[in-house]
Amino acid sequence: MKRFKTIKNQNSITYSITLLLILSLTFYLTNLYNLIPKKMYTNEDFDIKTINSNIDFNNNGISDNQDFLQGAKIDANNRPKYDGRYYDGGYPPDNVGVCTDVIWRAFRQAGYSLKEMVNQDIIKRPDVYKEINKRDKNIDFRRVKNLRVFFQEYAQNLSIDKKDHAMWQAGDIIIFDNDKHIGIVSDKRNKKGEVYIIHNGGQTKREEDYLKRANVTAHFRFDAQMVDSDILVKWKD
Repeated sequence: MKRFKTIKNQNSITYSITLLLILSLTFYLTNLYNLIPKKMYTNEDFDIKTINSNIDFNNNGISDNQDFLQGAKIDANNRPKYDGRYYDGGYPPDNVGVCTDVIWRAFRQAGYSLKEMVNQDIIKRPDVYKEINKRDKNIDFRRVKNLRVFFQEYAQNLSIDKKDHAMWQAGDIIIFDNDKHIGIVSDKRNKKGEVYIIHNGGQTKREEDYLKRANVTAHFRFDAQMVDSDILVKWKD
């Protein structure tokens, strides 16, 4: 009888520990992947000065970086199905896309044709695009590695320190894990002051507190003043 009670107690303890571990893991994962709603903050909450571009390329009265932000948010709200297939003409429909599609759609909102700009740069500087064996304007602008090369030349290269909060501004372009992923900085922040990222990795929330689980390897701020006139191309509907 004693032995039976001992086994029963041991089973009860094992069950309790297992349940606790499951609950802890569930909480950790739901928090890590932002499945639990949390309060969002803005620059003003941390006395961070908002830096806007002095360029309004499409003359719509909105600075380029704010246009980038708006374009990325539109894509996030559309929640395109994650699908990286090739499309004739280059552009997938708005209900389909991958991480790089967030970027050209953000640029479209500001009046830029990122596809044509990347293609022009590849023609002009083929030697620096080492991943390209055969040029194809319909897909080259949808490769993170190619976008990194492009932005290294035509954007400000900024700090990747997540704690340097003031350096992270809405509309900035962030590359993760050595060219495996890319996104746009949101105008929202977490309680620590770290920015949210607008991106498409097929996740539920497209604008989220992503930096806590991400490895940032590049941080750019596009500046049209750095772009040669033969590279700069307007969006055409």
